Parts: sequence; C-alpha cells; structure tokens
Amino acid sequence: MKFWFAVFIACSMLFLGGCSSEKKKTEDKSTKVQEEIKNEKIVLQDISGKQIVVTPLEKGFSFSGYENKVVLVNFFATWCPPCKAEIPHLNNLQEKYKENLVIISVLLEENKSNEEISSFVKFNNINYIITNGIENFKFAQSAGGVKNIPLMFLYDKEGKYSTHYVGAIPEEMIDADIKKVL
Repeated sequence: MKFWFAVFIACSMLFLGGCSSEKKKTEDKSTKVQEEIKNEKIVLQDISGKQIVVTPLEKGFSFSGYENKVVLVNFFATWCPPCKAEIPHLNNLQEKYKENLVIISVLLEENKSNEEISSFVKFNNINYIITNGIENFKFAQSAGGVKNIPLMFLYDKEGKYSTHYVGAIPEEMIDADIKKVL
C-alpha cells in the first residue's frame, strides 16, 4: 500500500508540476534587449507553412488571421509528459469552441523538423495549430519569459490577457475561463 501511495505522489508531482528546461537562454538577456523583444512583431510559422503575425498590445497580443477569436497559447515540448497529457483536453476544447477559439501551440525545442512535428501531430491526433521555428523563442521571451512548461495564456477576442496556467490544468478549469471571455 505504501508503495502505491508513493507512486501516486510521484506521478502527481510530475504531471501537475510541469517541466523545466535549462536550455532556454532567457536569463542572460539584458533588460534593454528584453524590452525590445516585447515591443516587436513576431512571425510564427505553423508546420504547414502558414504565418501568424503576433503584434504586442498594451495588455496582450493580436494574432493575425484570428481577430475576434479567443486565443489560447500553449508553450510546450514533445518530450514533456504533462504537455503530452494535456493534448486530449486541448483537442476537446478546440473542437467544442471551434467557431470562437483558436489554440496555438508554440514548440520550445530547437532543431525539430516540421516532418518530426507532423508525425507527433498525427500520432496524437492533434486538431489545433502547432508552430515551429526560432521565432517561437522570441515569442516566449516577449510573453514574459517561459521558464516551465506546459504554460498557457488565454487572450480574449480583443487580444487582451485574461489568465494563464502553469503545469497540467484540468480541462474544466480552462473551459470555465474560456466561457468567461466568449
């Protein structure tokens, strides 16, 4: 019994705690460079080649092509267990709110080809947008610096920041927050 309790506690900490990567180079940037990054437009590219221009706003971001939609930005990595665990929940939310919500997953891994990510998408039946490229890291910095994943930000239809989530979050909590900004 003690063994199973210990396994349960360990799994809970893993899934609810999120992942951290020392590969991110956000600490060594000067304040001036960080401020410049926060104010510049960033062009994300999804794995099919479509570009999404992300423009900083006073309290959020606008995402070209997704005006008047609620946007859930998901910073993730393919090697992160909690990131993988949330995929079915994100699929459910994207399907449920497909007319009013777009989920944009921002891959924070270097040197992943779009073919590798396409295989990951197919294997996990992902029905939302995955972006890949160096601009993903600029966007992560512009969003305030991403130190742990999964990390999600919810923006209302005007691009204004609504809330954020660190680690694996119950689908019901995200669903309730989406309803508030619809």
